[in-house]
Amino acid sequence: MRLVGGGGSPVWPGFPEAAGRPGLLGMSKRKAPQENPNEGITDFLTELANYERNVNRAIHKYNAYRKAASVISKYPSKIKSGAEAKKLDGVGAKIAEKIDEFLSTGKLRKLEKIRQDDTSSSINFLTRVSGIGPAAARKLVDEGIKTLEDLKKNEHKLNHHQRIGLKYFEDFEKRIPRVEMLEMQEIILSEVKKVDPRYIATVCGSFRRGAESSGDMDILLTHPNFTSESSKQPKLLHQVVEQLEKAHFVTDTLSKGDTKFMGVCRLPSKDEGSDYPYRRIDVRLIPKDQYYCGVLYFTGSDIFNKNMRTHALEKGFTLNEYTIRPLGVTGVAGEPLPVDSEEDIFDYIQWKYREPKERSE
Repeated sequence: MRLVGGGGSPVWPGFPEAAGRPGLLGMSKRKAPQENPNEGITDFLTELANYERNVNRAIHKYNAYRKAASVISKYPSKIKSGAEAKKLDGVGAKIAEKIDEFLSTGKLRKLEKIRQDDTSSSINFLTRVSGIGPAAARKLVDEGIKTLEDLKKNEHKLNHHQRIGLKYFEDFEKRIPRVEMLEMQEIILSEVKKVDPRYIATVCGSFRRGAESSGDMDILLTHPNFTSESSKQPKLLHQVVEQLEKAHFVTDTLSKGDTKFMGVCRLPSKDEGSDYPYRRIDVRLIPKDQYYCGVLYFTGSDIFNKNMRTHALEKGFTLNEYTIRPLGVTGVAGEPLPVDSEEDIFDYIQWKYREPKERSE
């Protein structure tokens, strides 16, 4: 059994969220704090992104705000004007106008209005509960359910996943320090090895990219007996989950399918009375021939993945989380190419290999 791809640490690719200030629109608990001279701007862009996703269901606008926030969060100096920001890839005229308004007044009329809207505020808050998406949140708010207390009084209206999300809400809001992620990784790898040393498992996400903290734990799993040509083999996933339950590491199941497990885990306590928080864990079983495309994709970041897919197309290949395939002269994709490591994918598209810790752009 081996941990693939070396290089460090995992968190999940997502958008830059304002650390430490939840704001009305539910600045998600997921992102780690970092030096950012333009934090005020990235905060309001993230808040607008959440609003467009959760309330308006406008994914296009959500992606636009999210991309602008990501690009600006990496800008090394303090932005002085919308015109300066507009020179960055992903910052258009409308966002530049909002930046000017924010820089001159310290606030944004659009956000002030949204914040005064009780419905928007409540929908965004409820989506922070694991298992409650924007549609479910809107339905609950329409029924007058707007707070954690309201949810607790109406548990009968929640499904199994949502009830667990409510039960561990405070724990799931906390980020996982890297030192704790490393201990969790050690347990997972050793328990998987006990089941069958031929398994390969990788903890992905921003943890693998070296992040100092993570939102949850995402594991990719494969076995040489399982390929894209195989019939379903849920036992390969289920026996690993059962082993983790037996080790008292996995505590709850949110859902368990043939190829994906979603659940809750917790490190065993070292001292009496100092329990670790409960954490979210996902385990995906991937066919061996698609594994390294999956590891690349789920390591992220999402912007790095997008840039890599663009480069692949320029070199005549189509790349996704499953395969890399050559494009013929007509633009039709051919058969998947053999991939036995992440390095193989970089080689096909003639791109210098980037260690996971170098992929956080």
